[in-house]
Amino acid sequence: MSGKYDDIMDLPHHQSKTRPRMSLLNRAAQFSPFAALTGYGETVKEAARLTTPEIELSEDRRAELDRKLEILKSSLPSCPEVTLVFFVGDAKKEGGEYQTVRGRIKKIDPCGRVIVLADQRRIPIDHILDIRGSGPLQ
Repeated sequence: MSGKYDDIMDLPHHQSKTRPRMSLLNRAAQFSPFAALTGYGETVKEAARLTTPEIELSEDRRAELDRKLEILKSSLPSCPEVTLVFFVGDAKKEGGEYQTVRGRIKKIDPCGRVIVLADQRRIPIDHILDIRGSGPLQ
């Protein structure tokens, strides 16, 4: 071989006589990414996360939901199974998302304005977009 570094290829690795050998952990830390702004990455992710504004229902749509709620109240002893689409506000920014749940209704609380499902989930009546079920709810 006649390479540029052939004369030093077989020499022993240099070891300092005045400084101790650095641990592998400390050597690796030298090359870890530097985060000058702590939390900046999370802030960017949060700003990029999309939310949906809540839809304001028309009077006709609100009347239709009230009619469906009355049907549900009259059929409560049979624990009707329904699908509810409702708005959940975001805790960190304006807007939120619409969620769909399916379950049996345990009770409707007109004072607290919530529907309580058999699994104890509480759905705020004022944020319901749609109620679906069988029979007269269709």
